[in-house]
Amino acid sequence: MSAQHLTFAVGDIHGCLTELQALLRQIETYAPEGRVIFLGDLIDRGPDSRGVIELIMAGPQKQGWSWLTLKGNHEEMLLGARSGESDVDWWLLNGGKETLASYHHTIPAAHLKWLMQLPSIIVEPFRIFVHAGVDETMPLERQGEEIFLWIRRPDNHSGDYWGKHLCHGHTPSRSNPRTVGNRTNVDSAAVFGGSLSCAIFDDDVPGGPIGFLSTGRGADHS
Repeated sequence: MSAQHLTFAVGDIHGCLTELQALLRQIETYAPEGRVIFLGDLIDRGPDSRGVIELIMAGPQKQGWSWLTLKGNHEEMLLGARSGESDVDWWLLNGGKETLASYHHTIPAAHLKWLMQLPSIIVEPFRIFVHAGVDETMPLERQGEEIFLWIRRPDNHSGDYWGKHLCHGHTPSRSNPRTVGNRTNVDSAAVFGGSLSCAIFDDDVPGGPIGFLSTGRGADHS
């Protein structure tokens, strides 16, 4: 019997380094190897955005693991504020002040370059991983970051998503992680007093998650 190929999709971290370290320990305890996908919003609002970026940029420290990172709307706000494409105060008021403080007001060029190169979506045979979501009413190839990083849907919403399961963050709730139909939201409001969560998928089997992990709650296979 061949081993499972597992993906752990992590919700919005928002500078919560301690919670990220705890969740990664749970993930590495759950399986000897696998893939971790960070669904964006690594930064802003929480106490240690720099620490989160440095940890993820360094990559997995154990053999058998791979990490992929997606861009979130907060990464886009930071990059827009730096380039002049969007309002600096808008970013600062939405958690940018805490990010700058964690960097002592100087973000290294290497970090900015890494953030700029992050993809905004991963489309696979059975699943779509993205920060905010997709618009199932229009062809996926016509969509871009204004949807992938910003769209919100009601908590009870699901679509067919072209026969795939959609996994995203962006819309926080302490009732997450939660699956509704073909959609799983793993933003469980870590920076707002909730937990940091991930959904666990078997890469070889279509459909929703086979379980969840959350800081403070351990594994939940209900």
